[in-house]
Amino acid sequence: MRSAADSHDVIEVRGARENNLADVSLDIPKRRLTVFTGVSGSGKSSLVFGTVAAESQRLINETYTAFIQSFMPSRGRPDVDALRNLSAAIVVDQERLGANSRSTVGTATDAHTMLRIIFSRLGTPHIGTSSAFSFNSAEGMCPACEGLGRVSAIDVDELVDTGLSLNEGAITAPGFAVGSFHWGTLAHSGFFDPDVKLKDYAPEKWDEFLHKPATKTRQGSYNITCEGLLVKVQRLYLAKDRESMQPHIRAFVDRAVTFTDCGDCGGTRLNPAALGSRIAGRNIAECSALQISDLAAFVRSIDDPSVAPLRNTLSHTLDSLVEIGLGYLSLDRESGTLSGGEAQRVKMVRHLGSSLTDVTYVFDEPTVGLHPHDIQRMNDLLLRLRDKGNTVLVVEHKPETIGIADHVVDLGPGAGSAGGRICFTGDVAGLRRSGTLTGRHLDHRARLREPVRRPSGKLSVTGANQHNLRDVSVDIPLGVLTVVTGVAGSGKSSLIHGSLPRRDGVIVADQSPIRGSRRSNPATYTGLLAPVRTAFAKANGVKAALFSANSEGACPHCKGIGLVYTDLAMMAGVASVCEECEGRRFTPKVLTYTLRGKNISEVLAMSVAEGREFFPTGQARAVLDRLSDVGLGYLGLGQPLTTLSGGERQRLKLAIHMAEKAAVYVLDEPTTGLHLADVDQLLGLLDRLVDDGNSVIVIEHHQAVMAHADWLIDLGPGAGHDGGRVVFTGTPADLVAHGDSLTARHLRAYLRPSEPPAA
Repeated sequence: MRSAADSHDVIEVRGARENNLADVSLDIPKRRLTVFTGVSGSGKSSLVFGTVAAESQRLINETYTAFIQSFMPSRGRPDVDALRNLSAAIVVDQERLGANSRSTVGTATDAHTMLRIIFSRLGTPHIGTSSAFSFNSAEGMCPACEGLGRVSAIDVDELVDTGLSLNEGAITAPGFAVGSFHWGTLAHSGFFDPDVKLKDYAPEKWDEFLHKPATKTRQGSYNITCEGLLVKVQRLYLAKDRESMQPHIRAFVDRAVTFTDCGDCGGTRLNPAALGSRIAGRNIAECSALQISDLAAFVRSIDDPSVAPLRNTLSHTLDSLVEIGLGYLSLDRESGTLSGGEAQRVKMVRHLGSSLTDVTYVFDEPTVGLHPHDIQRMNDLLLRLRDKGNTVLVVEHKPETIGIADHVVDLGPGAGSAGGRICFTGDVAGLRRSGTLTGRHLDHRARLREPVRRPSGKLSVTGANQHNLRDVSVDIPLGVLTVVTGVAGSGKSSLIHGSLPRRDGVIVADQSPIRGSRRSNPATYTGLLAPVRTAFAKANGVKAALFSANSEGACPHCKGIGLVYTDLAMMAGVASVCEECEGRRFTPKVLTYTLRGKNISEVLAMSVAEGREFFPTGQARAVLDRLSDVGLGYLGLGQPLTTLSGGERQRLKLAIHMAEKAAVYVLDEPTTGLHLADVDQLLGLLDRLVDDGNSVIVIEHHQAVMAHADWLIDLGPGAGHDGGRVVFTGTPADLVAHGDSLTARHLRAYLRPSEPPAA
């Protein structure tokens, strides 16, 4: 029986039922490092993020006034009987830092703010306060590009067909079809003859057509505002953030618009005064463009006592970024260009110097994007957070991080409805003896492929210079499994994503967000819903449109979403289950139609694995088989795409592309989110793709994938300006036998566990 004093040393979870959790009860030790393991979909995130962290953050939010809460996200109480002894939770996840072009690594970490203050005090000539060095303030920004660093130019040929008149559809830009509102503001304005071909416009009329400032005019009984086509396109499309655009608009902008460095500021974003003020010969833009490891050395050289405390704080931040493996970045790197793993590590830096203790830090696969060499540094940082007196909860698959845990919670035994239960709690040694799936695979090692497959051709990359690449030329073999390796920041993504995606037959399946709304789900995204709707329509003698939550069959109250979003004015908005359809998304009439005893809502509630049993043949089964092949058997058919992880998104994209014929597949860390046992399934899938006549190129850190490759391309030797070169090409066996790179040392140690990797 635990004493009252002891009870405060654990987080007590009683009766957790969030998502697939099966009435889970457990104690999580406080001020310890606990790693949560289990196959994808076993309930790890539901327990750690959806229950423990969610309730902690909800309780903290409730301490604020209603006014403050109105600016915070709404958080419902998780489905759990009791949670006791919670402390404040800080979630350090892999959500991107945002695609706002004004957000950079420097602004996200406050390093740029500190650098601005130092320049405002020591820069010569003195030009004013720190805001005079900010590209986000009117005082410091370049007036030509308004602090963006680049200007846009529009290709008019992508907007119009000059051989046609307005009435004949001369404007080819989206949203300007004949008869549309935007078309009418030009065609009916009275300024332009809609029957004259654009090529016949007089020069002054053509200039007016493109550049006319907004002018009010009357057309019949309506007042309309006419503005030049370029002016309108600029306002409608280019003023918006690219990531928020609909796919067809984004495609148009990518075709029609070219972005170039601003000629006035040279891409630095700042005005001449800010660029003219220097410390030790460098202006703030040059400092921000330095690799962070180099900037750290420059900042340490500033010895003016008037800024000593600030310099020390900035040095600590920069040193932390280097220590966490991000020394190859620069402060002017846009936040939206960071990977999920890089974004998570940038967030982590904010907490390393914090004076807070007894906080619960929650991490989601912090090793994502890290080479085995870098994982040790990440482990050291997790232990430092723990040693400051904090509770550290980590969802992780990598054995290197599981191995440093004070406590392990293994969930499973399977995914979805087959998971959600505690399989083991205890120390790592106990996990190894437990016989659970995780325990059995903890020391699993893949073998080198023997013999390797022979290439059928090659893709040549010549003179690649993107980012830190140094005039790299390399041949990538076709018809085999090629793995591209190297430490984080060595140039892997720059080489592959910078050289291959534009080539014919190359299919890129990455972890970027899938465009769509909360209405989108695996069934709609993969095309599965089409044969499902057809089957329901045929079985019931009604039209297929009834079985779409985006069409006729949708519940009119929630419009097919299943939830009703309520704006509570000064209070935070609330999402509640629709009372009309009880979250089932369809009208009562539609739900009376069944297919083999199931209505459409019940089918969409199935997992992929359950769907395969329900649809044993046909087009639906083919789609479901591909989803199962990529390890998504646990995924719900109607699960919103917004809830998927980066690894799940990548595997979903891969499942769609697998229906296509011979191609070159490019995958970026496909082991992300995969349990140790599932990596073998992934390797089998990659083999099948190659054996079917495809070429597979994988950017990967997992040693099992490296060992399984036919060919390796290793970049390095380090990161940033210490990388960007090909340090090895050849078979894995050659690398293990003769290589001396960091990858070679760690792969050698992986295959021979008794040998620790060299530093």
